[in-house]
Amino acid sequence: MATRSAAKAHRQSLKKRLRNRQIRSATKSTVKQAVTSITSITSGDMDAARNDVRIAIRELDRTASKGVVHPNNAARRKSRLLLKYNAAVAALQTTAAEKPKQAAKRKPAQRRTSRTASAKKAKG
Repeated sequence: MATRSAAKAHRQSLKKRLRNRQIRSATKSTVKQAVTSITSITSGDMDAARNDVRIAIRELDRTASKGVVHPNNAARRKSRLLLKYNAAVAALQTTAAEKPKQAAKRKPAQRRTSRTASAKKAKG
């Protein structure tokens, strides 16, 4: 039989392991939901995507503060999440800006009939 302190440490580690698994799983689910809402941002539901991203970032911060994941790990995941969100928003804005330009037809450019400077001097 192990010492009493070793047995207690083992019991504590099992409890911490269960708690960490639950927190880590909940965080992964939240981040996955945020990524899913980012990919569906093209349908125009930007508010829901922004809200999901904010919740995921909050959850990652909480996970890092509890020591379940390393703070750098949480920061890296937040950074990647925000990069995806910003890219989706930028893509949505560029497609929205291009649509009116495509709808309005442009007139063909007219040629200028004025003479060049060298032609004016030669005639001069």
